[in-house]
Amino acid sequence: MIFSEVPAKAAGMFTTNQICAAPVKICIKHLKNNSAQAVVVNSGNANACTGPQGIKDALEMATITAKILGIRNSDVLVGSTGRIGVNLPMDQIRKGISSIAQELKSTQKAACQTAEAIMTSDTKPKQISVEFKLGGKTVRLGGIAKGAGMIQPGMSPNGTQPVSTASGLHATMLSFLTTDANISSINLKKCLKEAVSKSFNSITVDGDMSTNDTVLLLANGLAENRKLDTQDLKTFQASLNHVCLELAKMIVRDGEGVTRVITVRVSGARSLTEANNAARSVGNSSLVKTSWFGGDPNWGRIIDALGYSDAKVDEEKVDIAYSAPGSKKKVFSLKKGRPTRTSFEKLCNAVEPKEFDLHINLNIGKGEAVLYASDLTEEYVDFNKGDITDPASLGG
Repeated sequence: MIFSEVPAKAAGMFTTNQICAAPVKICIKHLKNNSAQAVVVNSGNANACTGPQGIKDALEMATITAKILGIRNSDVLVGSTGRIGVNLPMDQIRKGISSIAQELKSTQKAACQTAEAIMTSDTKPKQISVEFKLGGKTVRLGGIAKGAGMIQPGMSPNGTQPVSTASGLHATMLSFLTTDANISSINLKKCLKEAVSKSFNSITVDGDMSTNDTVLLLANGLAENRKLDTQDLKTFQASLNHVCLELAKMIVRDGEGVTRVITVRVSGARSLTEANNAARSVGNSSLVKTSWFGGDPNWGRIIDALGYSDAKVDEEKVDIAYSAPGSKKKVFSLKKGRPTRTSFEKLCNAVEPKEFDLHINLNIGKGEAVLYASDLTEEYVDFNKGDITDPASLGG
């Protein structure tokens, strides 16, 4: 549970999956007034594909929380993560909400406990906080996140607007951000949308979009900074971008079975959309991902994935190279569609590290995109193969 001492401006970004979980629907409804004061989250059950009862249960979670905290029902936002198609164990939920509401604290330990409480297949909690100056005042911004599998978010403010990411029907990623900055609702929404587009909407572990993906941002204004001018807004945006990107990278690094994290950098596409399509085609290719796991610099699989993407690709113009994270020193495996004379040993050394950059230049236009992707391992397959002796495993 997350609670603000005073009502806060609030904004959210949600899954664009057509199969949308009950808590997402409740959040979208409650955020119509652009405010919130609390967030209540359960782990282990997605409350998705649960019909009218699921909506009723999500509303009850908000109602119970509001009553205990003495706030409006509509100022409570709800999150869920876990198995799909199973009704919430409301007796446990009611007891849990009543219990944790008595233990709310403004401490680092409490923040860590909250990050741990929302974990599912995660192996470690994900959190970050920063301080910066706005209008002469010190402003704090922090966030927690969870996610390790069913990761390829494509979120929008109302869950329906199209986004330039590949579609997918499938555990969930959640992130909850808080700040004491004094910022207008309009600017809060704009800043969150930009930050998410450059972070959570730019990651993939398995190419599956969840029914529950949610990012919420609450700003209660207690820093009492002046009204944000253009420079202040840039400072806030940069800080929010940093926090969201670091949390997003933590999700990929902690992905189910992940041993390598690859930053796919596509340039020279006809448009941003085509650059995104090219990056996702490569980052979600099972053959490419397994070659990353094996430390194999297989450019053939990469150019194949580019060829069947929705991006315009000219074989005679494609460049493919590797580098250390953020480095401009590249090792080319392909130039103008033809293999270079770079030794196989040197190429293997380039893809051996746990993290590296893959540079793809289509040399057609000016569109650019960055995607944070992972390898595909035996551990991932073993973890997700399901349990045929457990009927409940059919739900996720």
